[in-house]
Amino acid sequence: MAFVKVGALSALPPGSVMEVILGDDSYAICNLSGELHALWGICPHAGGPIGQGTLQDNIVTCPWHEWAYDCRTGENDFDPAVKLDTFAVKVEGDDILLDPAPRA
Repeated sequence: MAFVKVGALSALPPGSVMEVILGDDSYAICNLSGELHALWGICPHAGGPIGQGTLQDNIVTCPWHEWAYDCRTGENDFDPAVKLDTFAVKVEGDDILLDPAPRA
């Protein structure tokens, strides 16, 4: 699938996370010290919105029950077998572009 514009880099400062909705799908975009990472935006624990959580170092935490994931890999910090899909993301100018096809 092709990259689609999902936001502005100026609205996502380093150390923050944003929620992106494309159709019925939700994604979380993390700005880790200027490097963007994208992962599935729904927590498998109880369906919480990962993109509305917090980012500390490389860990994004779901705001509902504090399940935490490495924003670079999608792995749960407690059980690496629990993993969110990750997605390609890039920046062109101030535009954040996401490829909604999961990485293999």
